[in-house]
Amino acid sequence: MLRDEFLPAAGLSVAQAAARMGVSRQMLHAIISGRSAISPDMAIRLSRLIGSSPAVWLALQNDYDVWHIERARAAEFAKIKSAAA
Repeated sequence: MLRDEFLPAAGLSVAQAAARMGVSRQMLHAIISGRSAISPDMAIRLSRLIGSSPAVWLALQNDYDVWHIERARAAEFAKIKSAAA
């Protein structure tokens, strides 16, 4: 999303975006590739660069994390019985 939508729309490469945000290209690439999470600090940097809210980036990270954990531990979570049932 960041590499395919936001950076091209801003006319920036990963290296250019990283330089503008004051982070290394490697750090930004790690986030883009899913090896690192978006921290509150990075969410602020991204929001300043792109013109969005830090909350948007943190919500996207949260959605990504939940999606992955639900799939990775689906069998374990399926065993949990609802207290509302």
